[in-house]
Amino acid sequence: MMTSGMFQNYFLPGIWITIQVTVYSAALAAVVAFTIGTLRTSRLWIVRFLAGAYFEIFRGMSALVMLFWLAFSLPLILQWQLVPMYAGVLALGLTYGAYGSEVVRGALAAVPVAQREAGVALGFSRAQRLRRIEIPQAWPEMVPPFNNLLIELLKGTALVSVIGVADMTYAGNLVRLGSNESAPVYTLLLVLYFAMAFVLTRGMRVVERVAKAGVGQADPLTFRRTKATAPATTSGGAR
Repeated sequence: MMTSGMFQNYFLPGIWITIQVTVYSAALAAVVAFTIGTLRTSRLWIVRFLAGAYFEIFRGMSALVMLFWLAFSLPLILQWQLVPMYAGVLALGLTYGAYGSEVVRGALAAVPVAQREAGVALGFSRAQRLRRIEIPQAWPEMVPPFNNLLIELLKGTALVSVIGVADMTYAGNLVRLGSNESAPVYTLLLVLYFAMAFVLTRGMRVVERVAKAGVGQADPLTFRRTKATAPATTSGGAR
């Protein structure tokens, strides 16, 4: 029977590991997405070709097989063993970063040509145009698909359990073996993943609102205390 001690000793540490893998993988994926995505808009064909090749290669790879390769094959080549959690972070970050690069490329391509031409007229370099003009305008369009990718990344962290990383799924399997109860354990896992995804979605909606407010597409995010007002009446009262 699953007890509170099992939750405290197995699931709580597993939740923390899942959070770490999600945060580290998302950070790596963001770096990859913006780097590859911006390079795919370069004027140099060789740069576009190499960035596009990265996108096509990693889009066509299985994240699970990449995880196995980093955990079991790469150490044989380098004669150096990767920490399992870092192997998982690399596999997820590189894979989801490739998907994110398409989001970045598409959003940058949607920026009006006149805006880019204005940057050129002002004498901005390519990096300055990206930082001051293109990315600020494209960012609000990136947030919703980034939200979807972040949720997929969170769910994908369950893959790291197969190489011995003690995340929530790994902890759930240990509890299932110890308690011989599958339904309560996996139901709890579903609830935990849903709760974490819900929190991420709410957070990304705030980010989206702030991003749109930054370019004048929405009102600034404010926190106001609502006050109830009584209907006005005449001094003589209702007649």
